[in-house]
Amino acid sequence: MKEERTDEIAPLAERMRPEKIEEMVGQPHLLGPNAPFRMALESGRVFPVIFWGPPGSGKTTLARMIARYTRYPFRAFSAVTSGVKDLREIIKGAEISRQSNHQPTILFVDEIHRFHKGQQDAFLPHVESGLILLVGATTQNPSFEVIPPLLSRARVLVLKPLKKQDLKILLTRALNDREKGLGRWGFQLTADALEHLIDLSHGDARVALNNLEAACAYALETELEQRELGLQVIENALDRKALPYDKDGEEHYNLISAFHKSLRGGDPQAAVYWLYRMLLAGEDPLFVARRMIRFASEDVGLADPQALQVALTAFDAWQKVGPPEAQLALSEAAVYLAMAPKSNALYLAEKAVKEEIERTGPRPVPLHIRNAPTALMKKLGYGRGYRYPHNYPGAWIEQEYLPDRVRNRVFYRPTDRGFERELRRRLGRQRGKRNYPDQG
Repeated sequence: MKEERTDEIAPLAERMRPEKIEEMVGQPHLLGPNAPFRMALESGRVFPVIFWGPPGSGKTTLARMIARYTRYPFRAFSAVTSGVKDLREIIKGAEISRQSNHQPTILFVDEIHRFHKGQQDAFLPHVESGLILLVGATTQNPSFEVIPPLLSRARVLVLKPLKKQDLKILLTRALNDREKGLGRWGFQLTADALEHLIDLSHGDARVALNNLEAACAYALETELEQRELGLQVIENALDRKALPYDKDGEEHYNLISAFHKSLRGGDPQAAVYWLYRMLLAGEDPLFVARRMIRFASEDVGLADPQALQVALTAFDAWQKVGPPEAQLALSEAAVYLAMAPKSNALYLAEKAVKEEIERTGPRPVPLHIRNAPTALMKKLGYGRGYRYPHNYPGAWIEQEYLPDRVRNRVFYRPTDRGFERELRRRLGRQRGKRNYPDQG
């Protein structure tokens, strides 16, 4: 006989929503003991704010917490389901409320980026008059999605994806809470099952709690006798297999090595495959993005100067948007890097210059290119004989910039691939007496 379950109207993620600062996890830069936002919240002196962060990072929770700590009237307004007509009704109610209690109404605008400029303009006079205390939430960069007049009247507070330890606390709390959580069922998670739930959430508290609730429901419906939820139960409940992966062991290094070598070898098919092998196994996406940034400089270099910008943009996209949308940004960067012309000339230059400094030590800066801010320095010859390139044709003049002992060393040798072919031509034109051979 199946165990009867209480019909819970609200999802677990909603029931477990924190009501006090002390119950919040993550966002220490906003909620730490001496964080300005926490101090403002506890004092009840809050301000118009736009929370910018990925899904499940706590934007809505913080908005409701503002209302709880200030005791101001609270109205929620979603860009998905509401329009200007609904705003007029809220404003009318706010005016009536202020007449009786002399307080502003907190207007929480979820997904504020979905409102176009004209709709956002409708908030302005009421924010300026203090009738409403605007609290916006967005997953998009407010600099591009929120009109400047609103931005100038609100503070933008950035929320970050929850860390693994934060999610572990949330899931354990929900599993043991008998009033709001799942504690009445007495389930316990094995270590690998907990790890899998955390990996699947990608820093999103709502996803983590929804998946936990689905796993417990599956266990009840299948009349699972033991109360220990193992990895197999989680996989069956969510239909998501845990890929074999040890983030601190050999497989971690094997996969990132395969990814890097696929990029270097110019194989976009293999690059995308190894990228998603890591992402689906729970690898930190920012670790992969950092490796692509390094690859853009080390293996592509100035053969394609745009490669570094593409890698940086992918890193930035993950920080600002998060999963699942930003996974495609990482994939785009991987394909671009794989297909870009390759040059390790910068990497070789870095090695050569470090070896030279180690061998010859800190050679003195030549007098003619030293700074001479004082009369004494000028008297000692600082800056004497320096020729200002802009005073010469082509903004270039032959003069030495290296110390005497290393003046004939060549560190950077551009290849004839991609944009470096142009750099090689420029160097050859400027200093024809020097040879910049192909790296091979």
